Amino acid sequence: MSTVTVYTQFTLAELAKRTNDKDVLEIANTLATNRDMLEDAYWVEGNQVASHIGSKVTSLPSGTYRRGNQGVGVEAATTKQVTEGIGRLEAISDIDEAIIDIYPPGRREEIRRGEDKLFIEGLGQTICETMIYGNISTDPEKIDGLATRYDALSDANVLGAGGTGDDTTSLWIIEWGQNKVHMFYPAGSKVGISFEDKGKVRTNPTASTIMYAYETQFVSHHGMFIHDDRCVQRIANIETSGSTNTLDDNQIIEALNLMPMVGGGGSTMIYVNRVLKTQLDILAKDKTNVNYTADNAFGAPVTRFRGVPVRLEESINNTETAIS
Repeated sequence: MSTVTVYTQFTLAELAKRTNDKDVLEIANTLATNRDMLEDAYWVEGNQVASHIGSKVTSLPSGTYRRGNQGVGVEAATTKQVTEGIGRLEAISDIDEAIIDIYPPGRREEIRRGEDKLFIEGLGQTICETMIYGNISTDPEKIDGLATRYDALSDANVLGAGGTGDDTTSLWIIEWGQNKVHMFYPAGSKVGISFEDKGKVRTNPTASTIMYAYETQFVSHHGMFIHDDRCVQRIANIETSGSTNTLDDNQIIEALNLMPMVGGGGSTMIYVNRVLKTQLDILAKDKTNVNYTADNAFGAPVTRFRGVPVRLEESINNTETAIS
């Protein structure tokens, strides 16, 4: 029996640079495939077994200008304590021994590991979808995603592009960091997706039948904590077709200027799906558009808007219902 745990101190991309373990590298790269939000996310160890407790600043002292012989009032910063829960995502792979045992002994592990990689990819997609659209009101076993937390145009960090109906999408800007936006995992455990080879086990395909199968268990524990709401900006209600109410790059500038570091933090990322990324890439190839640049960071073409990387996140839907 063997156990391989995928973990990293900061991001999954950093993991791929820090390890020489072949299995871990393969899984890290699979997780990152077209799921850039998961690759970029900053991870910290939670301070509770099943949750993470943190404080958000609600007000700061302002001070008092005074003249001689005048007193100064006592002040204090105020905070509120926030508790975020952890979701457990799990999957089981059972492959009939009759399928595996027909292969030569040297190839059996290869076949199983290939299936394991597909499970890792699938769970990675589920995590990303939950990071955006998770809603504990309807699915209490999950975590609240970004679209659930910021679902109204009245929110200070949500801009609207004017689209209507159920064929709209969103652009997200996130500044990752310890006291900004981060993912977390249970205290004393590891980040990522771990899998355990259970070996050959007896299973029951139906209530009256028995089968022996090679089994692998996959588990991921994860939660999301947002210390500063300004570190998340959403441009919602973007029409995915037509020529009206589509993405306006002036709104990207507006959203960046609402962030604590005006989008200038090195950990700030813009996330779009393929429809919006195509629009941005076309704008980027226009040499007269000084807002966009294209380079080859990380060995692949990267579009930047005012220096902020534009990242592909395929979990962002083209079928969002416009918010109000």
